[in-house]
Amino acid sequence: MAKQQPLRILHCFRSPVGGIFRHVRDLVEEHSKAGHEIGILCDSSTGGEYEDSLFDDIRPYLSLGLTRVPIRRSISPSDIATMWDTYKKIKSLRPDVLHGHGAKGGVLARLAGSALRVNRYRVARLYTAHGGSLHYSRSSLSGQFVLRMERLQEYFTDALVFICEYERDTYARKVGRPRTKTRLIYNGIGERDFEPIPTRSDAVHFIYVGMLRDLKGPDLFVDAFAKTERLLGRPLSALMIGDGPDRDRYREMMVERGLGKRIGMLPAMRVHEAFSMAQNLVVPSRAEAMPYIVLEGLGAGKTIIASRVGGIPEVLGADSAALVEPGNSDDLARVMAETLSTPGWHARTMPRPEAVKAVFSSAVMARDVLKLYHELVDPAAGQAVPAAS
Repeated sequence: MAKQQPLRILHCFRSPVGGIFRHVRDLVEEHSKAGHEIGILCDSSTGGEYEDSLFDDIRPYLSLGLTRVPIRRSISPSDIATMWDTYKKIKSLRPDVLHGHGAKGGVLARLAGSALRVNRYRVARLYTAHGGSLHYSRSSLSGQFVLRMERLQEYFTDALVFICEYERDTYARKVGRPRTKTRLIYNGIGERDFEPIPTRSDAVHFIYVGMLRDLKGPDLFVDAFAKTERLLGRPLSALMIGDGPDRDRYREMMVERGLGKRIGMLPAMRVHEAFSMAQNLVVPSRAEAMPYIVLEGLGAGKTIIASRVGGIPEVLGADSAALVEPGNSDDLARVMAETLSTPGWHARTMPRPEAVKAVFSSAVMARDVLKLYHELVDPAAGQAVPAAS
């Protein structure tokens, strides 16, 4: 079998925060170490000091560089100028693979890749939704538009990558049965993430780690915390760790309920630092695809209490006692109380680390993604050769 040649791979996504950014960082590191040339194109207007430090971590692996352009969350006339600017930047990098992540990243990668093909340049165009547009409802006008756009873009897509069975099934239900190549490749975490993280001596009872926006359920966390105190008949402590557009509103919610001194708020930080602050991690999301925070929490030996949404049951187990009904703070409080009052609850409820590691490994994820890249670029020789211009 002929040796596969190094590829030039460019990842496109909008906001460098959360699970998408984690996913891309893992692929960048794994594929760069395998000898491929990697680049990132993302939004220049989001992210802060914490995200800048994460970019610094992977900069040595970005031989194709880090390109940042303004990319708005919602569709706007400025997208036309952004697309043209993005196309010129992508063309100058001469990628073999364009991998779009999230709705906006998927649009940029597939349209730019298709424009390159018009100019007789051979490039593979991939898309991973990471939830994104699949959270929309088919019953709303905006949802119908977004989901129809997803269907239309299949004509410009060489492969769809689904990060969990839930995402694959949701795509088929909302968008339609895919008319292009698909692959199910689970999110995964690295070897260094499968190390227990002990709690500090001043640890709190519960932590929330993630974006501060309603989709992720911080308001449910605050509500359930108050109900957990009532169920147990004693005061508790918690931390909300993260940044987001609704931070001030959640702070006001806590103060109004008299919880301001028992629930603290800290800015986004590395999860290893956050995990040292509590044993119990609460993931109260209203919608998810395959959240990294659940995988990272399990790898660190934490107790996970999570909404039954997205691919979370595929990790914790469909019948796990750690799963709660989404949007239901009473159910969330019930389980939060059980974790503190029931001896041996963690050992009986959490999946074994070796079982998680066998399926949700970044090495396996990167290997399977790279195999797909080679299949698309050149099924016979495993390499991309641009056509003459």
